[in-house]
Amino acid sequence: MDWGNVTTEDLVDALREVDWSAPPRPISEFFARFTFPRSHSKWSSRLKCNLYYYRTNYFILILFVLAVGFLLKPLAIVSAILTGLSISLLNDSFAVTFNEKVTRSVRQFSPQLAAKLRPPIAPVIRGRPSRKRAIHICGQPRWVFVLISSAASCILWLTSCNLLTVLWALAIGLLATILHASFRVPNLKARLNTFREEFRSVWRNYSEL
Repeated sequence: MDWGNVTTEDLVDALREVDWSAPPRPISEFFARFTFPRSHSKWSSRLKCNLYYYRTNYFILILFVLAVGFLLKPLAIVSAILTGLSISLLNDSFAVTFNEKVTRSVRQFSPQLAAKLRPPIAPVIRGRPSRKRAIHICGQPRWVFVLISSAASCILWLTSCNLLTVLWALAIGLLATILHASFRVPNLKARLNTFREEFRSVWRNYSEL
């Protein structure tokens, strides 16, 4: 896969659709080999490849930096969890899995309530859905939960600590992510993984025709 031809929009779409439930890459692999990119095109290609391949590691890294920065403030840790949840719900695979687990848990003590949490059924025309099925969580559109969790995290961030401290911690986490993605040499395993994900995407689009 030629990451030099992948745009930022393509990368964001791929990160939104790919499965994030996979465990993070081993630490020995995460800190294996670093070199300085030879050109801007090499740097751009390496950055996109690593952001996609080590996405779970970077997500944990950012949350870890936020948690360490506010270890003495419990509300700030809750804010970091809500922020991570808001970002995770933007991923299709995570949102679907989260909805299934919540519905399954509710069904154990209230099957009637679990039935009400099911997403609405899209109308079918000539054997096919009339529109692309939107993702719902607990019977509500996904954006409702993203908005609620984002608003709650913002309120807790403002009430638990200084906003400037939050921005500094987030900036350090993002800077560490960009530096690692810029200097970490993509290995053969990373390239094969991106080829496999590309094949899955093409096959999924083919099956929907």
